[in-house]
Amino acid sequence: MSGTFPTGDDLVSLLAALASPHRLRILAALAQQRTYVSELARQLHMNRPLLYMHLQKLEAAGLITGELVTAPDGSSVKYVQAVPFTVPLDLHTIVRAAQSLTGPESAAPQKE
Repeated sequence: MSGTFPTGDDLVSLLAALASPHRLRILAALAQQRTYVSELARQLHMNRPLLYMHLQKLEAAGLITGELVTAPDGSSVKYVQAVPFTVPLDLHTIVRAAQSLTGPESAAPQKE
């Protein structure tokens, strides 16, 4: 997303992903460094199932990436890291994004 105008669907996904205090805290923690999920859960005082739910939303929006690493003993650890991004958010960006929305919600409002 860096340096480009997002599509309407991308902007909706991005704003939905950022519309949670938990997800903002997760991104802030991951801005410092890549870490594994259990450590991130401890750091944020969040249970892992809830953390995984938020991580899935962030990953779907392209804001984080995850990597499953298998240790020599066969155990697996999931590492996550933030993806650097810049999104211009002004009226011009919204107008451009709105023109590319897909799905039933993208139809122009009907005049009554």
